[in-house]
Amino acid sequence: MSGFANPVRGEAAILIAGRSHVLRPSFAALVAAEGELGSLFAILERASEGRLRLEELAALFWHCLTDRETVPREAVGEAILAQGLAASSRPLKVLLHQILQGAA
Repeated sequence: MSGFANPVRGEAAILIAGRSHVLRPSFAALVAAEGELGSLFAILERASEGRLRLEELAALFWHCLTDRETVPREAVGEAILAQGLAASSRPLKVLLHQILQGAA
């Protein structure tokens, strides 16, 4: 599902190939990301220290995509590079806040 993110649900959006795609840090998505990347606490720590690798950022975004089945994983990495790290840090901040703080 492409479209608009709902910040009340802790969602963010990323532009991939000219279309907005929703990133939702659901339990299943975070478990899958943690299975691939390791502890979410370690991810948060690396991100806060500026040590989150591009590969980790792309993996976290891909696992949180609501329409993963329609978006090739490589497209997420390409989108991050196309929009730059500064723009990619905005949805990352939303996801990390949701991971750390949970629902309001």
